[in-house]
Amino acid sequence: MKIGFVSLGCPKNLVDSEVMLGTAEQAGHEITTDADGADVVIVNTCAFIDRAKQESIDTILEMAAKKKATGGRLVVTGCLAERYRDSLQKEIPEIDAILGTGDVPNILEAIQPGSTAARTTGASPMTFYKRDPKAPSDAMAPAAPVFGVDLPTYLYDATTPRRLATPGHYAYVKIAEGCDYKCAFCVIPKMRGHYRSRSIESVVAEAHQLAARGVKELLLVSQDTTFYGIDRKERDALPRLIEALDQVDGIEWVRLLYLYPTTITDATIDAIAASRKVVRYIDLPLQHAADAVLKRMKRPGTRASYERLLGNIRAKMPDVALRTTFIVGFPGETEADVEELLAFITAVGFDHVGVFTYSHEEDTSAFDLADDVPAAEKTRRQKRVMSLQKRLVTKRQKARVGTRVRMVVDGPSPEHEWVFTGRLQGQAPEIDPQVYLTEADPAVLSPGQFLDVEIVGAAGYDLVARPLDL
Repeated sequence: MKIGFVSLGCPKNLVDSEVMLGTAEQAGHEITTDADGADVVIVNTCAFIDRAKQESIDTILEMAAKKKATGGRLVVTGCLAERYRDSLQKEIPEIDAILGTGDVPNILEAIQPGSTAARTTGASPMTFYKRDPKAPSDAMAPAAPVFGVDLPTYLYDATTPRRLATPGHYAYVKIAEGCDYKCAFCVIPKMRGHYRSRSIESVVAEAHQLAARGVKELLLVSQDTTFYGIDRKERDALPRLIEALDQVDGIEWVRLLYLYPTTITDATIDAIAASRKVVRYIDLPLQHAADAVLKRMKRPGTRASYERLLGNIRAKMPDVALRTTFIVGFPGETEADVEELLAFITAVGFDHVGVFTYSHEEDTSAFDLADDVPAAEKTRRQKRVMSLQKRLVTKRQKARVGTRVRMVVDGPSPEHEWVFTGRLQGQAPEIDPQVYLTEADPAVLSPGQFLDVEIVGAAGYDLVARPLDL
């Protein structure tokens, strides 16, 4: 059968999509990018905030319309399916099968009910390590079961089939699944289950497999990457994983995404600083800087503790690139809180900042608070923060002109003929600005190629470079 796939949301969701694609392909199905010509269309959904939910619903409806025209089968998976399983089936009867985040191994049954492959093929859930409910503080307590079903426990491993949907030179590796935090604004623990880590051996085995397929850059993801191994009661698991990945031949860069301010330890920082392959890139979602807002968000830490942490990181890695995300418009946020956030951003000087407007989500503790910041005001505050960040970054980018750095080539620019795009160590794919490579012969460039370049220009967030070794 021909299988079409639409994957929405974050890289963690993309890995689930790749596992389902790989499982389907291993069972003999053909993967197609043409939804109109597919026998089965799978939509892997996101449900983190209102905008993501709306995009998921719109995509499902679009695929449902195609199904009417072609007579194909429609399967909906992922976070929206986990969170609104019954409602989706009731409101969109065109859906033939719904799989939540823990149902990934059942994808073959959803594609072709009753088939031999569906009964005999599929990844097995790994051991689920539950945390001691007496150990953590309130902010770290395991989430309770929700939606009338047990929380998901599935986690893929190195033996699981996987078809990469990223360009061939980089791949995401999910080192853990789920979350045990109780951030007031977040429903992820209820959609993804308790935190559960893969073993170091499993992650390293997958790294070797990806390297053999030509992957040059690994991006490690989880809901809290610096919590890795703690659920398994393994001391310094992340530093030991970093040391092990340093030995994987063929891998040039390893990038850690989604770190957490209270679980990033000195040992982890030291391991990154000492690593030959882990890039000097710290992705640390902080969400806010005003202590009163952080407390209402149920986020551990304060502005002062964040500044100490970031100062420590910069002291050990002066060339580090810092990325963070913030939420504006959280219930009770005042103008004074926004001013403190702006002052914090100015003082720290982040390389990359993302800003979300608060989304009032049911099944979160913040839903009990009054959503008292009007939508228009949320947007205004978001624009204020991003305007400041653009001014700060533009100044720093211009100061980089004339420096020599190493970059990876991602491919031809879709916007400019004869121009290739790529990234520095301090730039992650999809979410960060990029480098435009000029004065280079396209005939000798290929995605995944590493080059020494000179920065010759800056345009807002982006940089322009010329090669030094071609």
